[in-house]
Amino acid sequence: MKKKKKRMPKNEAWNKTRLRLPDLDQAKTAVLNSLRSPESQRGYKHAIDEFIAWYCSEPRLSFNKAVVTRYRIHLESRQLAPGTINVRLASVRRLAHEAADSGLLTPELAAGIRRVKGAKRLGVRLGNCLTVDEARLLWQLPNTDTLKGKRDRAILAVLLGCGLRRRELAELLFDHIQHREDHWAIVDLIGKAGHVRTVPVPDWVKQTVDGWVNAAGITGGNLFRCVCRAGTAWGNNITEKVVWHVVKEYAAKLGLSKIARHDLRRSCARLCHDAGGELEQIQFLLGHVSVQTTEKYLGCKQRLKGAVNDQIGIEPHLNGSGSGKV
Repeated sequence: MKKKKKRMPKNEAWNKTRLRLPDLDQAKTAVLNSLRSPESQRGYKHAIDEFIAWYCSEPRLSFNKAVVTRYRIHLESRQLAPGTINVRLASVRRLAHEAADSGLLTPELAAGIRRVKGAKRLGVRLGNCLTVDEARLLWQLPNTDTLKGKRDRAILAVLLGCGLRRRELAELLFDHIQHREDHWAIVDLIGKAGHVRTVPVPDWVKQTVDGWVNAAGITGGNLFRCVCRAGTAWGNNITEKVVWHVVKEYAAKLGLSKIARHDLRRSCARLCHDAGGELEQIQFLLGHVSVQTTEKYLGCKQRLKGAVNDQIGIEPHLNGSGSGKV
């Protein structure tokens, strides 16, 4: 006698092809808990919240490949950059993956969503990079007659001279700066995704930081603090927004209104490269896992005039007539 296969109840099968708001919130929580980096958590949370708002704006039969494709078309209609669109789609794919692992979505639908193609990138965005003169004017612009000016100058010097991220600077501790191998360095700095690196600190940056530390009387804890209107340091730390406001304030005074959040870090990399810095050392400085990321920061491209293999030490000596003599 043949055994009858158990069929999934119709309502249960229907529910696993679409996600309601509680299901979306549960899948979003699972996505955020799987990420270690605060930057990644913040970015994914923003992207998932935008998708949920769009998804719930009108009745949708199911959460599938067709719906995500429509979402990509919606993002493209907003004239977003291809990189931004691809980040948003990556968060939706991660959402579908966690929903399938939790039994909220069928694996077949999750696999279809993962096959949604991202936006094509035509070329590489270089962003805004400061010139040598602009960078020097920017970090020297704060007035050191005030405590806030000393702090702001130290913040700009660390961003431009060491290439730190805003969160890394906001969480920088007094004990991070140590003397190693006859050079000052930020030791054991925890960066993005928990990667640990050591950042060399130029002497001029260390002197600028010492001017702020001595004036504020800081002997431990976070290196940078808030400064009240009375001109005294207070609190235990600063936030990333404070760092960003400092950059925007002095960039606006120089007429650099298009400076973005990451441009000082990008400028540090470009200035190091222009000064003859090795690509590998710049990668260590910035804490990039992949050298391709560093190349994007620098806007590297192949140079034929004065190519790297023109003079490598094995060329034949040229005599007076210009012919090669081996």
